[in-house]
Parts: sequence; structure tokens; C-alpha cells
Amino acid sequence: MAKEKKVITKTALRRLMKNEGNVRIVALEAVLSLQEYLNDQATEITRKALALAKHSKRKTINKADIKLSLPAKL
Repeated sequence: MAKEKKVITKTALRRLMKNEGNVRIVALEAVLSLQEYLNDQATEITRKALALAKHSKRKTINKADIKLSLPAKL
């Protein structure tokens, strides 16, 4: 089974968590958990956006495709 490539880096997430959380230390487990969640969400949004682009007979995903692919806010 091939290892899934993560496109959102641990370093960037750790930096974000430290800056936004105003903390000095962030557990690796927390970073990995957030990385997995964000990667899954980005993959799903991209799949939906690609389907919209293909339906419109385009090869390029545009901003509107992404906006339409985002989950609805409650």
C-alpha cells in the first residue's frame, strides 16, 4: 500500500498553531492530527471542484469551482 503524500507541511502547521495559539510547544500528535484532517478536506474539495470543471468542459479549476465545493456553513 502506497504512503499518501501530505501537501500541507508539519512545519507550516506547527508555526500556525504556535502563532495563533500563543504557545511555545505544540505536540507532534496534534500537528499530525490537524495535518491529516486538512489534507482530507483539501482532497475532497479538490475532487468536487474538478467534477465541476469537467462538467463545464474545462480543464482548469477556478475560484468559483472551489467556492461551490466548500462545505456549507451551519
